[in-house]
Parts: sequence; structure tokens; C-alpha cells
Amino acid sequence: MSQKIAITGMGIISSIGTNVEENFISLRSGKHGISDIQMFETRHAGTIKTGEIKLTNGELVKRLQINEDNNLTRTSLLGMIAAKEAVENAGISDINGYRTGLISSTSVGGMDITEKYFYSYENFPEKQKYIDAHDAGNSSLEIADYLGLKGMVSTISTACSSAANAIMMGAKLIRSGVLDRVIVGGADSLSKFTLNGFNTLMILTDSYNTPFDNDRKGLNLGEAAAYLVLESEEAVKKENKQVLAYLSGYGNANDAHHQTASSENGQGAFLAMQKALKISGLAKEQIDYINVHGTATPNNDLSEGIAMIRIFGENQVPEFSSTKAFTGHTLAAAAGIEAVFSILSMQHNLIFPNLNFKTKMEEFDLTPVTELKEKIINHVLSNSFGFGGNCSTLIFSKS
Repeated sequence: MSQKIAITGMGIISSIGTNVEENFISLRSGKHGISDIQMFETRHAGTIKTGEIKLTNGELVKRLQINEDNNLTRTSLLGMIAAKEAVENAGISDINGYRTGLISSTSVGGMDITEKYFYSYENFPEKQKYIDAHDAGNSSLEIADYLGLKGMVSTISTACSSAANAIMMGAKLIRSGVLDRVIVGGADSLSKFTLNGFNTLMILTDSYNTPFDNDRKGLNLGEAAAYLVLESEEAVKKENKQVLAYLSGYGNANDAHHQTASSENGQGAFLAMQKALKISGLAKEQIDYINVHGTATPNNDLSEGIAMIRIFGENQVPEFSSTKAFTGHTLAAAAGIEAVFSILSMQHNLIFPNLNFKTKMEEFDLTPVTELKEKIINHVLSNSFGFGGNCSTLIFSKS
């Protein structure tokens, strides 16, 4: 890359922790966050498990110390908590001291609230304030307003690759000289709409998800938010900042195969990884660990495995694991939380385990890391693939 993209801060809230430290402790100890639904009403409660954050919207409001009279949705509240931690972690005291932007992503947007009052807005005018909070861009504006950010704000919604594309866009804005610093990531809350939608597609498991297992049944949905602070080399040097890691490569491609399924040969995933490696300037042998998309759906894990074999070779695929068995699939936030996990992996030289794995897939000879493993990790490749064939790959490096 012509200019290094430094990562100086990160923040996260998920079903396994309300900040970076809590998430790391859960990953290290093998504690997952998949449980029965408790935080919203659904006929699937007790039959479908999700990665819920066990805090009410009211509790999130109190944690953020904001006025209770608001029209903030759960997606916005989660995003505000994670973005605040990222900014504080980066040691930023003046959010507008440099040319700073926010590129946020979401799939659910504000529908967790609007679906609740959809049939009663006419009878409850006081709830109509949530209509304005429905669209995806509203959460980005609310997060920026909470941070006091006056610069560029943009929203990306490319399904489950959204946060990866937000991170890529932020890097490109820095490389092109448009911005000096960008807060990038994504937030999504659970909702009846997404739960029913994925259930209709018949890709939800009735138990705990088992990524890359031959007997995998499907995914658990989750909710989360995570953000990174990207900064230019010039800004880092000027402020003499500590760098957590570098975004060394990224790639996006579309296999143009199906609305909700990946291609049989993993073409989109293959092209995304190929592009990311090319931009990074790294040889494929230098990748120490892959945080796979690993949704535990029959289609994704097969397609992703084939793509990895195409990139690295039949018996040369780096050690890999899916962390979605910890958090569930958090849709637009997935690449954001897995970026944080990838950085934690490098910081602590640990590969986090692929929980629930028992039987190797019969289609190829690939076995994920199933126990916490110590290993010197300098480069992590992280995959995120979305509906519509939108495939993205990020590569994080220590230096």
C-alpha cells in the first residue's frame, strides 16, 4: 500500500461482553453468548437461540448518560457505546482536531422499534418520532452527533459484509487524502423482522451453531456493534500515537451468483481474498490465521472452504476458526467485531477456538482450530460475505 493505515482505537459491545476487555476474556475462556431470547417478544422465544446483549434499551440509555426523552433505536444505542469506546481507546480528546469522518454500517437500522409500533402509530402519536429513526442512515447520524463529530458521515448497507466495506471505505478516504482519521464499523440489533426472515430462508439452527462441521444446521443470529479508529501515518507521527495494528490489505468482489447463496466454487470469496493479498503485498504464506466468515450454514462454509483451498492450496490453508459460535451472526456488525477479534488475536498471539466443532466436512480436508492456541501471529485475514454475493476480505498486520 502507498500509505499505511494505522488502527489506533477499537470499541465493541456484543453478547460476550460490553467492551473490548470483556470480549477478550470470553474469547480466551471459551465463554459463548448464545442463549434463549429474552429481550424482545417473539413466538420463537424458547425455540430459537440468539446472541443477545442482556441489557434493555433503558439500561443502554443510562450507560450512555443521555436524555431519556429520545427517539434512539437499539442499533443506534449499541453503536454509540462501541464508537465511544473506540474514540476513547484512541486517546482522542478533540474529535474535530483533524479531518475526521464516520463510516458506519447497518442492516437492521431502526426496525427493532418501528416494527413494534407499525400497526399503532395512528393511535399513539407520541411514538411517531421513531418513524424518522427507521432508516439506516439515522443511526450513523445519531452516533456522529453523540461523539460531537462535525465531519463527513456516511452509511453502508451491504448485508453481512457491511462493516468490512465501511473499513475499506475509510481506508480509501485516508489514502486519497480526503480525511486524516475515520471511525469505521457497524451496528445491528436483533429484530423480529430479521429473525423471521432468516427462519423463512431455513438457515437458522434450532441449537448452537457449529461452523465448518459436517453436521452443521445453520446460524444463530446475534446483535453487536464494533468500531475501529483508522488514522493516517502523518497523524499518528504528529501525535506520537500508539498503534494497535495496521490495515494492510482489503478486497471486495461479487460472485453474482444468487440473492442469498454463495457460488459453488466460492468465486466472490476467492476474488476478495486475492485482491486483499495483492494490496497488502504479502505472500499467501505470510498469513498466520484466518478469521473465517463461518456462518455454519451448509452453503457458506462449503463455498468459503473451497475458496480458501483455491487461494492457499489443498494442504496449505492457514489455521482458521469462526468466532460466530461465540457471538452469533451479527449481520452488518460482523466484520467490525471480527476486526476487533483479529486485532486481539495479534496482540495476545492467540487463535480463538471454533466452538462446537465435532466432525470434519466430507467435501474437503479442512479442520478449524478447536482449542485456544498460542501462536505468534503477525498477519490475520478476516472474511465477511453478504447476501447478494457481496464478498469482502480484510488483512490486519502488526507492522
